[in-house]
Amino acid sequence: MAHGGRIAAISALLAATAAAFVLPDWIISLATIAFANGLVVLGLIVMWRAGLVSFGQAMYYCIGAYAVALIGRWTGVTDAVALVLIGGACAGLVSFVVGFLLARYREIFFAMLSLAFSMILYGVLVKTESLGSTDGFSVIVPTFLGYAPHREKLLVALYWLVLAVCASAAVLVDIYFRSLAGALAIPVRDNEIRVEFLGMAVSRLIHTKLVISGLLGGMGGALAALAVGHVDPNMSYWTTSGEFVFITILAGAGSVAPAFVGSLVFESVRSFAFAVLPQLWQMLLGSVLLLTILFLPQGLGSLITRLRWRRNVEAP
Repeated sequence: MAHGGRIAAISALLAATAAAFVLPDWIISLATIAFANGLVVLGLIVMWRAGLVSFGQAMYYCIGAYAVALIGRWTGVTDAVALVLIGGACAGLVSFVVGFLLARYREIFFAMLSLAFSMILYGVLVKTESLGSTDGFSVIVPTFLGYAPHREKLLVALYWLVLAVCASAAVLVDIYFRSLAGALAIPVRDNEIRVEFLGMAVSRLIHTKLVISGLLGGMGGALAALAVGHVDPNMSYWTTSGEFVFITILAGAGSVAPAFVGSLVFESVRSFAFAVLPQLWQMLLGSVLLLTILFLPQGLGSLITRLRWRRNVEAP
C-alpha cells in the first residue's frame, strides 16, 4: 500500500471509530454487520484473484458463528476477542481439511462443490434438534477483557471490536497480496501450467488461499453472531453465499478496502430498499448488481484506480 493509501486508510479508520459517538444506534448496528460480512468478502477476494469463485463461503461464516454460540454455552467463555479467534480457528481448520479436495478443482466444479459442502452443513443443522434445528439458538452476551458493557455501550464496544479485527485483517491480507504467494494469484488464474513450470505447487497455493478465506469467513461469522445475538442454519444457506458473491462483484478484487466499502453499500441499499419497497427490494438489489456489471465491471475498487490515473494525467 502506498504512503498516500496508508494515510487515507488510517484517516478512514479514525473517522469510523469516532463516528460511534454521533451516529444513531441503528446505523452503528448496520455498520457492525456490514464490516463483519466484509471479512467474509475479503476472503472471497483472496480466492477471486486466483480465478476461484466459491458459492459455499457461508459454510465458514456459519461455522464461526456456531462455534461462538456453542463455546459460550458449553464452557462459559464470554470474552469477545477469544470467541472471535476460536470461531476463526474452527472455520480455518475445516477449510484446511476440505481444502485437500477443493484445491483439485477449478471453475464451475469448484463453485458447485463448495456449495455442496455448505448445503450439507445446512442440512445437518436443520435436522439436529440439540442445535436448535431451524430456529437456532441465542448467543451469550460478550465481555471485553473483563469489561461487561450493557445496551448502547455494548453496541459501541462490538462496533469497535469489528473495526479492530477488520483493520488487522486488512493489513495482513494486504501484506499477503504483496508476498510471492499472493502475487502469484493472477498468474495462477491466467495460466497455472506456467506457474508449475516455475517450480511452484499450484495446489498448495490454492490450498493456502482456501485456509485464509476460511479463517476470514469464520471470524466474520463470529462477529456477526455476537452482534446479532442469535445463530440459525440460514447462515449456511446458499442465499447467504450468494449475498457474499454479490458483494464481491460490487466491491471488485483490486484491493482490500473495497471489500468493506462494498459490504457497507450493500447493507445500506438493502435496508433502504426494504424500507421503501418492501415488496420489490430484491428487484432493486438486482438492478444495482446489473448496473455494477455494466458500468463498473471491476467493482467499486476500480473507481480508486481511475481517480489515481486521472490525477497522474492532470499532474504537471
